Order: sequence, then C-alpha cells, then structure tokens
Amino acid sequence: MKDLLLITPPFTQLNTPYPATAYIKGFLNTKNISSYQIDLGLDVILELFSKDGLEKIFNKKINLQELSENSQRIYTLREEYLKTIDQVIPFLQGKNPTLARQICSMNFLPEAARFNQLDDMDFAFGNMGIQDKAKHLATLYLEDISDYIIENIDPDFGFSRYAERLGKSANSFDELYSKLSDSQTFIDDFTLKILQEKLELVQPKLVCFSIPFPGNLYAGFRCAQFIKKNYPHIKTAMGGGFPNTELREVKDQRVFEFFDFITLDDGELPLELLYESLNTSEEIPEYKRTFLIENQKVTYKNNSKRHDYKQADIGTPDYTDLKLDQYVSVIEIANPMHSLWSDGRWNKLTMAHGCYWGKCTFCDISLDYIKIYEPISAKILVDRMEELIRTTGETGFHFVDEAAPPALMREVALEILRRNLVVTWWTNIRFEKSFTRDLCYLLKLSGCVAVSGGLEVASDRLLQLIDKGVSVEQVAKVTRNFTEAGIMVHAYLMYGYPTQTVQETVDSLEMVRQMFEMGILQSGFWHQFAMTAHSPVGINPEEFGVTPVKEEILFANNDIDFKDKTGIDHSKFSFGLKKSLFNYMHGINFEIPLQEWFDFKIPRTTVHPDYIHDCLLDDHQFGFKGNSKVVFLAKNVIAENRVKNKKKYSGTYTLLTFHLKTNIVKIDLEQDKAEWLMNALEENSIENPKKVTAQQLKNQFEENFEDFELFWFSKPIQQLKENGVILSL
Repeated sequence: MKDLLLITPPFTQLNTPYPATAYIKGFLNTKNISSYQIDLGLDVILELFSKDGLEKIFNKKINLQELSENSQRIYTLREEYLKTIDQVIPFLQGKNPTLARQICSMNFLPEAARFNQLDDMDFAFGNMGIQDKAKHLATLYLEDISDYIIENIDPDFGFSRYAERLGKSANSFDELYSKLSDSQTFIDDFTLKILQEKLELVQPKLVCFSIPFPGNLYAGFRCAQFIKKNYPHIKTAMGGGFPNTELREVKDQRVFEFFDFITLDDGELPLELLYESLNTSEEIPEYKRTFLIENQKVTYKNNSKRHDYKQADIGTPDYTDLKLDQYVSVIEIANPMHSLWSDGRWNKLTMAHGCYWGKCTFCDISLDYIKIYEPISAKILVDRMEELIRTTGETGFHFVDEAAPPALMREVALEILRRNLVVTWWTNIRFEKSFTRDLCYLLKLSGCVAVSGGLEVASDRLLQLIDKGVSVEQVAKVTRNFTEAGIMVHAYLMYGYPTQTVQETVDSLEMVRQMFEMGILQSGFWHQFAMTAHSPVGINPEEFGVTPVKEEILFANNDIDFKDKTGIDHSKFSFGLKKSLFNYMHGINFEIPLQEWFDFKIPRTTVHPDYIHDCLLDDHQFGFKGNSKVVFLAKNVIAENRVKNKKKYSGTYTLLTFHLKTNIVKIDLEQDKAEWLMNALEENSIENPKKVTAQQLKNQFEENFEDFELFWFSKPIQQLKENGVILSL
C-alpha cells in the first residue's frame, strides 16, 4: 500500500520516461510520503505491440474488400507481423543487437506503405551505422502497424499522443465529455486493464495524474473516470504542463466529475497539502493553487501561507518503479536532434527553474514556470547526477531547462571534470555571446554533445520585436563556437510571427541556408507561430498588429486564433520551408534558387550571399580582459631543459611537451618562464575550486618578469590556448 499513485497517462515518449512523476516522487521521499509511479503509456505500448496484442488487433472484425490497399497488405501479412513483433521490440529495447543484421537484410520485416520512403535510405543513413539503420527500419515497421490501427480500429491512436485533437484549443469541454460518455475504445481496454492491476497492487489514497500535453488529456480523463466508477473512495488529482498552461480559467463543473483537484504550477507543495488534507480532520484544510468543487461551484483555493520549496530542497528525481530497461528507442526521421529525443534513455534534470531571460514575446513569460527564475548550485546538481547514475545505471542526462544559464553550465562542467565523471549531456540554451570558443570547448570536455536554441525568425527586425536579445550575427558566431568544439547545434525556427512579411520569410530562409552551408548548424525545425494566452502577444495582441478571435472559455485556454493585419497566409510556406531544410540538413542543394522550393511566386532574397560568411570573419581580439577566469586543463606535461645557441637567444630553454587526448603539443620557453608556467598549471588545475583571474596571473608574473601581455599573447601560449590547454572563461 502507498499513499499516492503517480501516473503519466498514454502517450508521451517511447524511449525515456517523462520526468514529472520522478521529480514528484523524489520530493515526496524527502517528506516520508510513500508513493508509486507508473508510465501507463509504456505499459500499453508493450502490451499492444506484442504477439498477444497483435492477435487482438488482427482478430477485430473487418471487411477486407473495403480496406485501403495498404491495410489489405498488412492484414494479409499478419502472420509475418505475429512472427516478428516479439523479436523487434526487444531489439529496440537494446536487448538483441545482433538482430540488426537480419533487419537490414531487407528480407526479415514485412513492409507496407511506410517503407516507400526507403528510396532515401542511403542518402539519409549513408553515414550511420547498421544499428541506427535497423532502428529506423524497425520504426517504419511499427508505424505501418500504427497506420493499420488508426484506419481500422482506433482513429485517435498515436505513439506519442492519443486523441490529441480533443485537448488542442478545447475552449469547451463538450467534445471531450461526449467522447468520455461513449463506450471504451480498443486502446482504453488495454489502458484500464493495466490501471486496475496497479490500483489493486498499490491501493492508494490519492491518484495523481501528470498531464504534460494535449495528447495525454483524454487518457487521463478516461482513467480518472474508471477510478471514480470502480474505486469511489480514492481521490484523484491532475497537474502538469497542460493544466498549468490551459486550465487556469476552468469553469465547467463537469470536469470535477473526474478529478477532485486540479493543481497549478510547481506541484510539490500543492500535493503535500492535498496529502495532509486527506490525512487530517481539519475543518478548513489548506490548499495551494488548487481548483476543486466547493458549494457546488468551481473554486480556486490558495489559502496556504506556506512558501513553495526552493530547488535545493526538492530532492533528487526518483525513477524507482519505472521499467527503465523496457523503454523503446526509435529513429523516425534522419534528423540528428530528433534522434536524441527518441533514441536512448536519458535522466532528466533541471539546472534552473524558469528562464533567466524571460522576455521573449511569444513565450508564456507571465506563468510561474517561466517567470520565477531560480538556479541550483553546481555542486547540488552534480550530486544529483551522481545519485541518478547510482540508482538508474544511466550516464546520459537531458537538462530540460527553458534556457540553461551559461555561467551555471560553466560551473557544472568544471564540477563534472573535477569529479572525473564520465557523462553525456545536452540541453536547451539561448544563443548568448557568453558562449565563447573556450566555454564551448569546456562544455564539450565535460560531456556535452548537443544544444538546441531558438533562432526563431532569422531577421534582426523581428528578433528585436520578439525581444530575443540576440542578432543573426551573434547566433552565427555562437553556433560556430559550438560546432568547432564538436557540439551539435539544433535551431528552433519560426515563421508567421505577427507583421512578418513574405520578404522577411524568404530572407530568413536564406539566412538559414547560409548557416547550414557554412556548417555551423547541423539540425533545425520550422514551427509556425502560435499565439498563446499567457504570452505578451496574447495578453496585448493589438500592440503586435493582430486581432484575437474571441471565444468563451469554460475549459482550456492557451492557443488563440487570430487575424494578422498583413493578411498573409503563412501556412502556405510550411512545405517549402521544411523540404528545403531537409535538404540542407543533409548537406545538399544549397545552390538551388529559393524559388524552387515553393509552388508559388516568392520575391528574391535581399540577403547578401556572403552575409553569414562575413559574420564569421575572425577579428582576432588580443585585448586583455583582467576579470576573465583562467583554467589550465593539462596534466600530462613533460619538461626537458636544453641549451640553445642562437643570435636571438643563447642559454638554457625548456621544451614543454603536452600530451593531449588526441594530439601532442610542443612549445619551448625560457627556462625561468617555463618554470613559472608549470607552477601556474599545477596551482590552477581543474581540481582547484578557486579560479584565478587573468589579472591575478598578471600580478604573479610581473613579480618576476616584465610585460605579461607580451608573454600571454606570444606564439607558444597562443598554441596552448588554441589546443584547449589554457581556457579563459
């Protein structure tokens, strides 16, 4: 028996658990509140995509003559699917890697319509290994089965979403309520059977549903409905990303036929208070940011004076109970960043709550999850990383920040290196000028493999209107720094921002084309602008030249329909933008005129063909920055004294040989200066938590020698800087 059952309803990700329940369980541990967590989505997928599950799918009555040609083929090959499914799923779980060769033989998996795209296989996977190719083929195989389910059994099915349309912009609860009044769907049968087993096992007092996305909403309601009908003594609560953004104005009482409570924003304290209210007999229980029914009306209660917990006090995420070895890695498309999202298990952590910038006009900056910025100390963060490595056995980390702060990333990287940890990590950033060449190199050494960030509309006018705080030139330089350090860069790209002209869309595409051609971007994705209720554009639309379409809000309120005063149909650019980007990501067709990507007339770009190239022309700065922190990374140095007889210098000098991981760097210095440098290397190594500044080094140097700048910018020291032996941060 447990006090709380924490549930992520179907469906989020196949490859790794959505972290919300693990965060909450970690906090509850600090309060000695017992809990059990389940990822219902994974459990349903594993039952559905098994031999028994497929037999149920193919046993559903159909009229073969009325099926599409694709479904006819899948049904006819059903024995092949039944034969292979219990081999494919363990392969995608990493349990049978040798099957990759069978899969890649192209005579093992039954192939339906999804395999028609294989003309591009060599093009997309030419540089990828056999395991990745096999994962992609196995993913197409699963998607074929999914297409059959959607066409013949359950039109709302989707691997990472279920009945998503019912949650998207659902100002009224009517359609979702009507669907919940219907009989259970085929997928519901799987979901509710597993839910019942868990309820009997755990016997909770309170079931908490984390609903991060519209695609989890229907399943969450269906599960809550099942609990209310069959276990009326159990209370139900909903929290997570969807209610936090969409249900802040909920008025429809019917919602509370399913859920006793809806909590908003950080869930730690609201859930603790709910637990206390269920376990005490206080006449007036305390609540924090909680909707409930009181006096037959929807009421928002926020009567607790207690403050939310600091990030340092919420504990380490706890993945206990989740089937970490059964998640399924898939590769849907040959996009390097998307493969990070869908392939492999990642421990999720947060460097900082909220966003340190908090100004972007398209973002929900009025909500607490963005507005309240609170970083965690590097030491606590790396402590949590070590604890998660111990408890999960995984050394991969995805920092799920809105935008990871550069200064904190630097401290985390130094702490990882100090502790000699071997980890792999990636995160979301802003393209800050703080990401210098040296900082990017340090991040790479600590295990950073990728960053994603918003370039949004690659137009300086619109970036200013968005209040992004960056320019296209700055983004180009930062992406170059990451790329040269060996860190993959993914750019979020936007079109259709208010007042954006056709010319700006074309020019933005040209900027993106040049960045890929220069090799400073490796991945990207175009999104059409959506106006949300809690963003500056949504709050003051007239200031941005758009007119919202007003609707009465009784249920969800986030995405707002609007009319742009430009009258441009931005959606017509979608196909051309995405097709061109697919080509650029694969390093081809940069020479094709932009007009070729569109089936309607577009203006010529006004961007100079060498604009990005010129942004990257290095103006080597030899200016001395006294407040920069200096880190010496070399440990493996051999010093050898020699005698030199030359006109310029005669006497003893020292040859310093630096053995780096992948190369050897040799420099020679006058003996006394070499000794000074060796002392500096030892005293200011990565293990020393106190970082010396360039000014402090200058003062130390000039106690014995003259002109530190002449030494600091000399050819031998520049050679050490270029090879990452000396970093200025």
